[in-house]
Amino acid sequence: MPERIDVQVRPGGDGDLAALTDIYNHYIRETSITFDVVPFTAEQRRPWLLSHPEDGPHRLMVAQFPGPSGRILGYATSSPFRPKAAYATSVETTIYLAPDAGGRGIGTRLYEALFAALADEDVHRAYAGVTLPNAASLRLHERFGFRPVGVYEEVGHKFGAYHDVAWFEKRLR
Repeated sequence: MPERIDVQVRPGGDGDLAALTDIYNHYIRETSITFDVVPFTAEQRRPWLLSHPEDGPHRLMVAQFPGPSGRILGYATSSPFRPKAAYATSVETTIYLAPDAGGRGIGTRLYEALFAALADEDVHRAYAGVTLPNAASLRLHERFGFRPVGVYEEVGHKFGAYHDVAWFEKRLR
């Protein structure tokens, strides 16, 4: 098992865009964890970055090695759950780690920071979709109090196979 490492967790910003895009593109190219199939340029990801300001319910938290030049190891977000106004107090959360960063407690640190940032926001529920199988993500979400609410069977098709997505819910208020 990899050794746990100390990381700095902070809100994400414009200077992080290239590294965040690289991390996400790894999952597009190599896994079925995301159902995007075409990698993004940093400029194509800019609207996503700008949709996560430093305040409000839609946040972006970044983990990096300590220090201003530390490499980014992953990120967590809370994003709109659905576009209709009645869903405004619900968010969808997600975490992506650099390929060599798993199993070191970074996802835990990211979710701790994200949920601390959301504590004073008008957010009632958090949801997370996990493409199956993904034992590490299932453990992380259960550790943070998410409970399973259902499975969309064979909802995504990538790399020549159909994939299920398990959905989880966390009460926040």
